[in-house]
Amino acid sequence: MARQAGEGVLESALRSISTEIAGLEQLRTAIANGLGKPFTDAVALIKAATGRVIVTGMGKSGHVGRKIAATLASTGTPAHFVHPGEASHGDLGMIRNEDVILALSWSGETSELSDIIAYSRRYRVGLVAFTSNPESTLAKEADVALVLPKAEEACPNGLAPTTSTTMQLTLGDALAVALLESRGFTPEDFRAFHPGGKLGAKLTFLRDVMHRGEAVPKVASGTRMGDAIVEMTSRGFGCVAVVTSDGMMIGIVSDGDLRRHMRPDLPTLLVDDVMTRNPKTVRETILAVEAIEFINRSKITALFVLDDAGRPSGIVHVHDLLRIGVA
Repeated sequence: MARQAGEGVLESALRSISTEIAGLEQLRTAIANGLGKPFTDAVALIKAATGRVIVTGMGKSGHVGRKIAATLASTGTPAHFVHPGEASHGDLGMIRNEDVILALSWSGETSELSDIIAYSRRYRVGLVAFTSNPESTLAKEADVALVLPKAEEACPNGLAPTTSTTMQLTLGDALAVALLESRGFTPEDFRAFHPGGKLGAKLTFLRDVMHRGEAVPKVASGTRMGDAIVEMTSRGFGCVAVVTSDGMMIGIVSDGDLRRHMRPDLPTLLVDDVMTRNPKTVRETILAVEAIEFINRSKITALFVLDDAGRPSGIVHVHDLLRIGVA
């Protein structure tokens, strides 16, 4: 009996997911056809605005709107959410002529939006609508109306916003990404808005993590291995760079090289006879996440960083990257 009940729960979950996927398929078809033109117009209107995107909506549309505003703001399009009820009690003052309003209402007739719609028309503030009703007040008043297909809700009663909110959220993501790409938003720009947590760590540049100056283990070509081993041990990275008289890196001596050349006269050998030539190195302008991927792929634990001239300007250990949260 319990098994049958469990199967019923799983069937419900799969049915809900399938219903929402079907809604997204309808949305994709709409974008590829009639919805493509207003979507492009919405991107152009927002991109041309010198102010912010004011996202608004009531109920579940409002919750989706908050997420859309956050996504826009974190990807290079200044945005914030204004509750339509609060807008009618003074928060309309947050909206300026140079802004663009993005209003979400599945029916297009949400009464709480009436004041903000009227305000946008009175003061000529751009208005973009997310709605499923092309004949609604919101759609008719908007400068650009993105009319979503009326897909079946996952709720078996057809009442709780489920598929509809998923479609609104997806369309908001599509809008944010289109704006991101049209602005040429870079990983460095992204990091400026995401300095904390694992995402911020992944977007950290290697130059901000690496060890510099005297901490970088290096010896000159022609150095005896005994001195090189002392340098390796004192720096603690398990390797040492071999450089020319003008500082160019030509090789590396690692713990693995020591094991491969282990013999009684090892300390008297020259580093040139033991080192691995053409070692794996990177530039300091790469991201920390790229560095750890390179380290894992190369099966090494430390990585030398070269400047534009080919001189070792730093070194990073895998533990340095793990410590800041890159994994």
